[in-house]
Amino acid sequence: MQTLTLTRPDDWHLHLRDGAALKAVLPHTARQFARAVVMPNLKPPVRSVADAAAYRERILAALPAGSQFEPLMTLYLTENTRPEEIVAAKASSFVKAVKYYPAGATTNSDLGVADLRRCDPIFETMERLDLPLLLHGEVTDGCVDIFDREKVFIEKYLIPLISKFPRLRVVLEHVTTADAVQFVLSAPATVAATITPQHLLFNRNALFQGGLRPHFYCLPVLKREEHRAALLQAATSGNPKFFLGTDSAPHPRGSKESACGCAGCYSALHALELYAEAFESADALDKLEGFASFHGPDFYRLPRNTEQITLNKTTWRIPEELPFPESGLAPLRAGEEITWQMA
Repeated sequence: MQTLTLTRPDDWHLHLRDGAALKAVLPHTARQFARAVVMPNLKPPVRSVADAAAYRERILAALPAGSQFEPLMTLYLTENTRPEEIVAAKASSFVKAVKYYPAGATTNSDLGVADLRRCDPIFETMERLDLPLLLHGEVTDGCVDIFDREKVFIEKYLIPLISKFPRLRVVLEHVTTADAVQFVLSAPATVAATITPQHLLFNRNALFQGGLRPHFYCLPVLKREEHRAALLQAATSGNPKFFLGTDSAPHPRGSKESACGCAGCYSALHALELYAEAFESADALDKLEGFASFHGPDFYRLPRNTEQITLNKTTWRIPEELPFPESGLAPLRAGEEITWQMA
């Protein structure tokens, strides 16, 4: 296959940052995707509908002229979130979900939730109003091995949550393990998952090939090959419970290449090309459109896009660095060749 035409996709998990960083990275997403669910972990976080409205206006103002892109906003869940804020979010036309971060789990998550069970009044309101909950599905207990955090979260928190709130729509974001895949497959239709390009293409060996490679460091971390294979099988299966969410997360090169490097892979520049490579490796390019363009809007109960995009079978080299405040930005697989390119 030399040309692949798809209904224009959406990104159901994206970090855009703010200010100059936002202006640097937004054009990459707006070129490939019609919509994106924008993460709220700014400093300070997006905790209210008013915060989300202001952030949305900053995103729209930063769009290149002529771009057709819609940011789908989220609220940052805390133990102080009030049910009234959920009511206001549902009444708005732009807040599409609430995001749970375990306190201290990832970038700018210090104000996250220490105990998910304390948020039951919020979940009751979300279930009643049908507002989705997006989960960073890891525990942060120092006694739990970092490679087991997703599995323990499912067992300790997610299974009881779904049992208690069976009509609450839940997205287990950036799943990384065969355990998560099996859980989502066995869960009710109210449960879905997003999968990133890095977790489809790489296992944890990528972090250490030829030395420590910080630009492959993300949270949740890359896992063993058996888990990568399970994710690829799920993504390419055609099952509507799994859909595209890049978790593209820009950090200055200096913040990645440091004594305590930040977590996050930047893929917004070439996300669709990376996904196409992964699906081609499984001889499943015919399943890419469902995963990228249909399953997400169907789960969120939004209309599918009507525009189309085209990927060509063309070899090109991913830039070594992109313009970004402070010290430039290294995209995932910087300097390497890739064999698909968006027209």
